[in-house]
Amino acid sequence: MPEFSVDKPRLPALPFHMSQSEEPNSMQKFTTPGSLVVDLVLVILFFAYMFTVLRQHVPSTDPKMTAIWGALGSACMTGVFWLALQMFRVVFRAYREAQRNK
Repeated sequence: MPEFSVDKPRLPALPFHMSQSEEPNSMQKFTTPGSLVVDLVLVILFFAYMFTVLRQHVPSTDPKMTAIWGALGSACMTGVFWLALQMFRVVFRAYREAQRNK
């Protein structure tokens, strides 16, 4: 009969060569005041554009309802846009760092 152990499973060791800075305790500054302003402007412009597009596609004749649902849909899509913008910034920074270390 095989013996079974109820110990905690051991996880494999992870490689630590993935984009670590030379000083492990240093914190990189990912957000600057300039990037916050750029993000704010882009997000506001995207929301305004999506609001004008989505408001026309709400199946209602009540102006209040078209404004509410247009704003809610625009807010949802603007959140996804903001997430995509942040992901792009992180990937672009990693790409520049990889090009610099070549």
